[in-house]
Amino acid sequence: MRPKSWVSHLRPHKIPFRRRFARASVALIVRTTESGGKELLFIQRARREGDPWSGDMAFPGGRLQPEDRSARAAAERETLEETGIELNRHGRYLARLSDLITRHHSRWRPMVVTPYVFEWQGPKAVLLNHEVERVVWVPLDYLAAGENQSQLPWPTPIGTLNMPCCRYQGACIWGLSYSMLQELLATGINARSEIPQ
Repeated sequence: MRPKSWVSHLRPHKIPFRRRFARASVALIVRTTESGGKELLFIQRARREGDPWSGDMAFPGGRLQPEDRSARAAAERETLEETGIELNRHGRYLARLSDLITRHHSRWRPMVVTPYVFEWQGPKAVLLNHEVERVVWVPLDYLAAGENQSQLPWPTPIGTLNMPCCRYQGACIWGLSYSMLQELLATGINARSEIPQ
């Protein structure tokens, strides 16, 4: 009996009136290794003074531009610009995850971020731009393991918050990226789940 596809479990939440907000999108890119396991692609942001997310792990993506025909197209364009990975050519679109609300990088206006999941079937080579320090493929089994979950102290005007996170090779996955990761893992995707054809 073939394992049930994890995509069949997805029930993404779409924020009402999201088109009235600033929009951004990201790409969660999964690949199957030669041993049959699955890995998820992260970028590690370039280290810049004054950037609160400097050095953090994230998914490739960014804000929608007027030329983007859709939020998914923006995720594909931003991934190409940041990593040289051509999802249009070597990627296969699988699913959409739930919208999340954040704020502009340097403003307090709300912004809706939409994650899209792709399967990568292309070469390993990448071409990084100035925003990215490195690309890291992280095993899904590692990301799902309870012993790899941690907390990140985050100072706020009302005191320090302990944010849930996952640490990998000296970097930290937290915030929106961690929330998206948890939704992806909650669908049941793992080394044994089937990627739909």
